[in-house]
Amino acid sequence: MSTVCCIKCVWIVKLFKAPLIQNIKELEEKQKELEDTQDLLKDNDPDLHDLAETESQACLAAIQDLKLKILSLLIPDEESDMSDMVLEITAGVGGQEAMLFTAEIFDMYQNFASFNGWGFEVLEVMSSELGGVRHATASISGPLSYKKLKFEAGVHRVQRVPKTEKQGRMHTSTMTVAVLPQPTEISFTINPKDLRIETKRASGAGGQHVNTTDSAVRLLHLPTGIVAECQQERSQIKNKEKAMTLLRAKLYSARLEEETSKRYNARKLQIGTRGRSEKIRTYNFSQDRITDHRIGKTIHDVHGFLQGEELLEEMIVSLQQFSEQESLMDILKDNDYN
Repeated sequence: MSTVCCIKCVWIVKLFKAPLIQNIKELEEKQKELEDTQDLLKDNDPDLHDLAETESQACLAAIQDLKLKILSLLIPDEESDMSDMVLEITAGVGGQEAMLFTAEIFDMYQNFASFNGWGFEVLEVMSSELGGVRHATASISGPLSYKKLKFEAGVHRVQRVPKTEKQGRMHTSTMTVAVLPQPTEISFTINPKDLRIETKRASGAGGQHVNTTDSAVRLLHLPTGIVAECQQERSQIKNKEKAMTLLRAKLYSARLEEETSKRYNARKLQIGTRGRSEKIRTYNFSQDRITDHRIGKTIHDVHGFLQGEELLEEMIVSLQQFSEQESLMDILKDNDYN
């Protein structure tokens, strides 16, 4: 990030926000405090030197934290950042192993929702014969849920020896994550005339149950051709509600994607497009590492990462910080401030 002076010159007039001004003032104070403390490091008194060293480290940590806060305040929020969200996961290449990996990733995000105190409601799960997941969707509600998870979208790759592999050979499998902002009823509505509603019996090795009534619901949005379906519940009414939740999220996401592409058609942020075809992360079990290819960050302890707690939080924070820095540079270039 640029110096405080640069930030002042470029942004204070343009973005006259009280929190921004306050954080800049605090940053200046901490930098002055650090300078004073570093002068004390030259003192020959061992006790005073140790105290100054401790204070210096505390100042450096506070300065870094304030810089990150200022950076966040400089980046305009996306319309959807404060939204709840719909998580959609699908097994990719790799057969049963891909489905088992998909189940683990689904559990990871459910744990992460609990770790953050968010609500997690399963909308649909299509299970495989060996306990994996072919496809699943869930509604996640809570403060900053979409903002924190939006960069999880893309292709996740696993490299390991599957439980079903008898000769100990390493396999590579994939699964895909889609993260859809969930609009409110007020912000986004669907005309009932634009829907075709179909019902059928819940069936197949995917459903959590098989019943003898037409409880499964399939919704087709006629203007766009976008489809959402649900057979998770025994009640047709509940399945229709969940299918509508998914459909609204898909339509809203498509609209935002179109608007975003118009704004950034000349330049894409290096963090990625959040597209479904983009390989974003590799989980390598033999080397016990997780590598995010967009920012080149590697975290060791695959099993700990899949718990969906501190290590996943660490990766997400790094992605957010990188994205904010990219966005700031993008804005500076657009406004000829470089």
